[in-house]
Amino acid sequence: MIHLDTNFLIGVANRHLPVEAALVGWVQQGERFATSSVAWAEFLNGPVKLEHVQQMKILIEGRVIPFGRLEAEKAAQLFKQTGRRRGSMPDCFIAATAMCSSASLATQNRKHFTPYVAMGLLLA
Repeated sequence: MIHLDTNFLIGVANRHLPVEAALVGWVQQGERFATSSVAWAEFLNGPVKLEHVQQMKILIEGRVIPFGRLEAEKAAQLFKQTGRRRGSMPDCFIAATAMCSSASLATQNRKHFTPYVAMGLLLA
């Protein structure tokens, strides 16, 4: 399972070639996709067209993973262990949701998520 970060959802919707190429490769390998409720909310904040929302719902097969107690605890741990970096909480939420789901994370902004790799985050 691969969780799609907000910028990856936007990249797919906007037909960004590197994102599409990665996605096609994963589909050919039989991967399935989901996204965290945090990334989904960011994506819906748009601007986004209704047709793109529908396409993403099909791609993730409706799998929007909720952010609950376990994810909150993991996100707090990530935030603390990476120096309480200003503005990093949404990334901690997204990373924690992927980690709690035993999924890898596809993102176009690997730099933001690299600090969490040492704590177990898998980047797609």
